[in-house]
Amino acid sequence: MSGLEAFILGLIQGLAEFLPISSSGHLVIGKEILGIESGENVVFETVVHAGTVLSTITILRKEILNLFLKLFKFEWNEETQYIFKIFLSMIPVMIVGFFFKDYVEALFGEGLVLVGSMLLLTALLLFLTRFVRFKEQKSIGWGSSFVIGIAQAVAVLPGLSRSGTTIATGLLMSVKKEEVAQFSFLMVLIPILGETFLNGIQGGFTEAASGIPVSSLVIGFLTAYIVGCFACKWMIQLVKRSNLAWFALYCAVAGLIAIIFGLV
Repeated sequence: MSGLEAFILGLIQGLAEFLPISSSGHLVIGKEILGIESGENVVFETVVHAGTVLSTITILRKEILNLFLKLFKFEWNEETQYIFKIFLSMIPVMIVGFFFKDYVEALFGEGLVLVGSMLLLTALLLFLTRFVRFKEQKSIGWGSSFVIGIAQAVAVLPGLSRSGTTIATGLLMSVKKEEVAQFSFLMVLIPILGETFLNGIQGGFTEAASGIPVSSLVIGFLTAYIVGCFACKWMIQLVKRSNLAWFALYCAVAGLIAIIFGLV
C-alpha cells in the first residue's frame, strides 16, 4: 500500500466513520477501486479507526473530561450512571471481539456483494427514522443503552454502518436526538483503543506482520484523524437539526452499485 493509497483510504475512513454510510464498507470499496487486495488482515482498518477515535476524543474532550471528573467524586450521580451505561453498551461488541474475531475479520475478504447488502440494510434503518414518530423523546436509559450496544455489535459486519445503526436504533427507541449521536461516538472509544493496544503489544503494526509500510499506516492514521475532527462535529449537529433520509438514499444507491459490480 503506497502513501497515496493510505491517504485516500484515511480520507474515506475519516468521513465515513461519523457519517452513517459505513466506514468499513467504504474501505472495502476503496480497496477494490485502488486494486488493493482485501484479505483477513485488518491492521490498516484498526489504525484508521484509532485515528477517528482520537478525533472523537478531541471534539468531545470537554464532555469526556466532565464525565470523568464527576466519576471520581465516587457518587452515583447522572454522569457516573452515563459512564456505566456506556460500559453496558460495550458488552455485546466485546463478546463479538473475544469469541468471533477471526470470523469477523474473514468477512472483510468476502467482497462487494456482502458490503452492498449491508449498505442496503443501513439504508433501511436510516429510512425508518424518517417515518417513525414518537410523542415524547427520552434520555438514554439502561435498556436502550444495551440495545444500542447490540446494534453496535451487529454493525461489525462490513457495509453495515456502525454510527448509522446505533444512531438509528436510538432514534427508533425515541432517544433524544441531541444525546444519541454523542452516545454513539463515545461507546466505541474503549473497544477500538483496546484493539489498537493489543495489536501494538503483539507487534501487529510492523511491516513484517501487516505487509503495510509503517509510513503508510502513519499517513492513514493522521488523515483519518484530521478529517474525522471535522466530520464528527458536523455529524453531531446534523443529527440534531435534520433527518437522515439523504444518507439512506446514498447507502441504497451505493449498495446496489456494489452488488452489481460484485456479481460482474
